[in-house]
Amino acid sequence: MRSRVISRRSKYVSEFESQFAKYCGCKYGVATNSGTTALHLGAAAAGVKQGHDVIVPTFTMIATANAVVYQKATPVLVDSENESWNIDPTQVDHVCSKRTTAILLTHIYGHPANMDPIKRIAAQKGLMIIEDAAEAHGAEYKGRRAGSLGDLGCFSFYSNKIITTGEGGMVVTNSRRIYDRARQLVELSFGRGVSSRYIHSSVGFSYCMTGLQAAVGLAQMSMIDEFVEARRRHAALYNSLLDGTQGITTPPEMRWAKNGYWLYTALIDDEEYGLARDRLIEKLAEGGVETRPTFYPLHRQPALKELARKHGRYPVADLLSRNGINLPSGSGLTDKQIIYVCKLIKSFARK
Repeated sequence: MRSRVISRRSKYVSEFESQFAKYCGCKYGVATNSGTTALHLGAAAAGVKQGHDVIVPTFTMIATANAVVYQKATPVLVDSENESWNIDPTQVDHVCSKRTTAILLTHIYGHPANMDPIKRIAAQKGLMIIEDAAEAHGAEYKGRRAGSLGDLGCFSFYSNKIITTGEGGMVVTNSRRIYDRARQLVELSFGRGVSSRYIHSSVGFSYCMTGLQAAVGLAQMSMIDEFVEARRRHAALYNSLLDGTQGITTPPEMRWAKNGYWLYTALIDDEEYGLARDRLIEKLAEGGVETRPTFYPLHRQPALKELARKHGRYPVADLLSRNGINLPSGSGLTDKQIIYVCKLIKSFARK
């Protein structure tokens, strides 16, 4: 506030872009005003346009597909794999066509997707890889951080993310070409000369982050490792307390992954556990515990109903959506609170 420059021209915007990109293992960052606009900017900078198909997991937040639709391209849905709950690489190859230009994958709930087979397919077919890493700050695949695993990564800094600017997002990349295009599109792309100030060379988006948001982001960066490790400690405690509870599947962490545990997500088998997921949510709420269901898959979204008719069934995504529950996951949780949540969950289980 004392600097008197609180818009996108603030020095804190470029400092935040630089620090966060470096944290992810990338050369460049372009800050935006939300995670959704980061996804849209990323898709546009990657060259997605009308007439293109983009492969997207059906088990994800609708913003992932919206970024494709905004570019007048078509999301082509694939199911999740049982093991990591992420996009199933074995299905990606089957839905590729001459129209396919990119794979836009989500690192679901902080667990990275299985990248090697996806990268092989992308290399064989000349496809771009866009990471929806909105939930995956600090997550790693074989020692490399989410956001640096494809051609570009898109993050959210919404208030419930591991670090936050209230609202905000960022595109990170190691490609100078993608960075230059994203930088051109993120604002209304006007020239700097007197005569060219209001002459536009492209249709920009006005998606810039403010200096106020970036200053908050810089303060958050000083604690990002602490926040990630807090989530991992909380997940370990949840796992130990829920281990052996009949009808409960705890979240995965594959041997090649470091899960950031944005949300701690469990699956509830109603027959074995004794309560359906939605009834458990109600019972926990009665005990003062706020939870939420897992994402409603894209193929069941009313806004995207045409996609389901085109591409068939998605049994794993339907299972995750029907049985999944997100338990309290904030970095500020105490052990006492987690113990209380787990005690309640176990008290409702079939005896």
